[in-house]
Amino acid sequence: MSESTVAPQHAQTPPAPPRPGDLTDQLIASDFWTEQMLVDAGIPIIDVPFVTVGGGIGSFVTADYLRICGVPTDAIRVLTPLKHPWESYEYLTTVSQIPRGERLRSDSSSTPDNIWGFPSYALREGLHGNLKQLWNVLVEPIWANYYTPKAGHAFESMEKEMHRIRYQEMVVHGQVRMVRRRVGGGYFTILTPPEGAAATRRIAYRSQWVHIAIGYPGLKFLPDLQKYRSEYNDYSRVVNAYEPHEHIYERLKLRPGVILIRGGGIVASRVLQRLIDDRDRLGLQTQIVHLFRTYVDTPHGNGIFKRRKGADGWAYQGFNYPKSVWGGQLKQQVRKSEGQERATLYKEMGGTNTPVRRDWQEQLKRGRAQGWYRVMIGQIDNMRPVGELVEVAVSSNQGPQLGTFDAVIDCTGLEADIREHRVLADLLDHSNAQRNPVGRLDVGRNFEVTGAQNGGKMYASGSSTLGGPFPGVDTFFGLQIAAQEIADDLIKQGFAKKLGPGRSTSQWWKWVRNKTI
Repeated sequence: MSESTVAPQHAQTPPAPPRPGDLTDQLIASDFWTEQMLVDAGIPIIDVPFVTVGGGIGSFVTADYLRICGVPTDAIRVLTPLKHPWESYEYLTTVSQIPRGERLRSDSSSTPDNIWGFPSYALREGLHGNLKQLWNVLVEPIWANYYTPKAGHAFESMEKEMHRIRYQEMVVHGQVRMVRRRVGGGYFTILTPPEGAAATRRIAYRSQWVHIAIGYPGLKFLPDLQKYRSEYNDYSRVVNAYEPHEHIYERLKLRPGVILIRGGGIVASRVLQRLIDDRDRLGLQTQIVHLFRTYVDTPHGNGIFKRRKGADGWAYQGFNYPKSVWGGQLKQQVRKSEGQERATLYKEMGGTNTPVRRDWQEQLKRGRAQGWYRVMIGQIDNMRPVGELVEVAVSSNQGPQLGTFDAVIDCTGLEADIREHRVLADLLDHSNAQRNPVGRLDVGRNFEVTGAQNGGKMYASGSSTLGGPFPGVDTFFGLQIAAQEIADDLIKQGFAKKLGPGRSTSQWWKWVRNKTI
């Protein structure tokens, strides 16, 4: 072989050595960590007894309980990228057409700022002059719709309590990468601080207890929406209702348009109300086509005591779950169930539903009568851009349908698998966490993560735990109940003071007087 035919040999560049604060291959692969492993990686260790990950309303309510139970601020650290606890929630409510002036879907006593639930939201509104709300809670749901608080009222109340308990003293900003078990007991929580905020890329918080409250793992878009975006790179005309889409409403103000709405839950009803409010207020000529995958027109459910109202395509229910899940027979039934029995119960009480709202029911009735609101039953087969419009092919109950629309708003709001969040995925892979019967993070009755105990305890609350022994975990009241169970368990371990009648009364009076603790 001649020299000219020999391929030149290039020296391979060795991989760059890890920088101080980087996660080493050993750390990433190990289920249990030692202090020496972190020291070798140049990751500083900070000691604190209790760490809560997420910093949303779940973290806030849990921290609130612990502060009321006498835990000092220096014993709690809230690791979060959020500026304030309701930031993510307010984003979701705003883009799904529930701004601060509109009402949420929670009841009067679901008060994240007030662990006692008294005075309730309705009573507070009444004391501020809106006496109609006091009458509302007395006659609901027979002679009035269920009372629900305004979003702004909830956020302002949480802000007041945030300052009262000195919440910001407990907050450390950054992004949590993972939680690993410590050799010898307890946990290491790895935080990536904001750029330039610390001298190292990572910080390890060593604690006896960890609380995971990260909210929704993410949004799962339906395959047809993902396919449309990947093929046509159009994020403007086909949107998910939980994404910013104000531009669609603004465009309709400039010219008449036809909008396709998909979904049958609370978000779909809110988007419809926004479209019709704009139509009525501004004299617009907006046409609306509403696509239901499942059309409900009669009461439905298993058994006479589990039936829900249904009409005009909608399944009606006052709140996300029947009220008995928070303290009635259904709560006890789920609490005692296991495995497939529990999964069946969740299926029976779950499903897409929306509360009865007489104002938008009147709007839809008027729209049907005047012909600018039309309903289809079926599913989308394909979407493609045609000029400035979107052509949508639908398999419907009336056969194949083809239409063009100015925009498609998908209100299905499907939630992603818990593996879509890297902290939860890491827990499943390295901390022996398990899935519950509906596929979410498995927790016990005290909200301890199943399988992750390690001298200390790991807790979790919020939507990632849906399917456990307590339903309704992804609601205001559900987060409060979870926080109470976690606080009670920590009291048994000596971390907090017992909240007996005397302490509870004393602390309530401090809340009433807005006295800082």
